[in-house]
Amino acid sequence: MKKNDEEKTHKSGHIPLRISPELHDKLAEQAKQAGRSLNNYLTQLLESGIAPVTFEERQFVGQRIAGEDFDLVNRLVDVSGIYYRYLIENATTARTDRQYVILAANGNILTLRELQPTS
Repeated sequence: MKKNDEEKTHKSGHIPLRISPELHDKLAEQAKQAGRSLNNYLTQLLESGIAPVTFEERQFVGQRIAGEDFDLVNRLVDVSGIYYRYLIENATTARTDRQYVILAANGNILTLRELQPTS
């Protein structure tokens, strides 16, 4: 029996992918620099190819932020001279002695992840 074109089939979310070892190395390094897992980084790259891109996403996602750029009293962060509200993954407050990476931008709210200090 033929499926109706309007019916959607359930997708597992798993896609086997073969790439060159060189490309794998480059992507793994870029993911590490962005403070993301390779899987998460690849998902972001694929989503960015199909999602509408805002000014903030184009300009800021993947950018590093120094802890001193935070206004802890007002819960704002200065990015390129513009103050944004922010959310931090797995944390409630920013630390001025740490670095952060911008994971997402939604209007005037940035989602950040604290980068682990290098030893």
